[in-house]
Amino acid sequence: MGESEIIYTIKMIIIGLVQGFTEPIPVSSSGHVMIASEILGLGEQGFTFAILTNTASLLAILYIYRKDIIRLISNSIKYLKTKNHRYKSDFRFVCYIIIGTIPAGVLGVLLNDYIAENVSMTTIAFMLFVTGIALWFIRNVRGTKGERDISFKDAFIVGLGQAIALTPGISRSGATIISAMAVGMKQDTALRFAFMLYIPVSLGGVILGFSDFLNEPNKADLAIPYLSAFIATVLMTYFAMRWFMGIMKNGKLVYFSYYCFIVGTLLLIFF
Repeated sequence: MGESEIIYTIKMIIIGLVQGFTEPIPVSSSGHVMIASEILGLGEQGFTFAILTNTASLLAILYIYRKDIIRLISNSIKYLKTKNHRYKSDFRFVCYIIIGTIPAGVLGVLLNDYIAENVSMTTIAFMLFVTGIALWFIRNVRGTKGERDISFKDAFIVGLGQAIALTPGISRSGATIISAMAVGMKQDTALRFAFMLYIPVSLGGVILGFSDFLNEPNKADLAIPYLSAFIATVLMTYFAMRWFMGIMKNGKLVYFSYYCFIVGTLLLIFF
């Protein structure tokens, strides 16, 4: 591997670390990947790379929530078979995840190409301000709703929040957590519901983009940089998610609001 290839691989690892660190936290991973790519002189990352890093983040989130996922699927199947009310709350929770996934799924199919072609650093800056303002407004909100208390309306509103986050600069985790807390969910419930919504949307994106990944003409040349970025993203997403779960317990989301304001301002000044 030549020096230029080593440098390119290092840059890909940095992008992977940025994606991994910002995916779980409410600061917009897509926006930060675009910013990092610009700073590193890489330009816009291709669709194949986005699929790769999103898959890496998805795997980390799946691992963290593996017990919840297994319980929800198992108890939902048991409820469908037996109608035992012991399993009804988990079945309803899965139904609400499906309901919350619909808005982002529909808008993602309809508007993804348009959004991708009309995003600039200025757009990201203003969307970070929007994220920061929303985080500021819910900084002291403490909901009371647990998993058993979520309604159809709650699920749909949080789903709309996730759909809005299709725009780079609007944090997906931030939009869903803010929406969930705004409808009265407790912080741990809001966090769990937000990332349960992330799983089907992210998985759908991976499935839809898999053919593009297989048809990537430079897969062999990019194998080492992409694999390095993939590993970096998996590991960083895992540790960032664990860190963020602790932040949510302590109710310190306001610090992310300050961060969004600072980064948004710097983008307007320097880009």
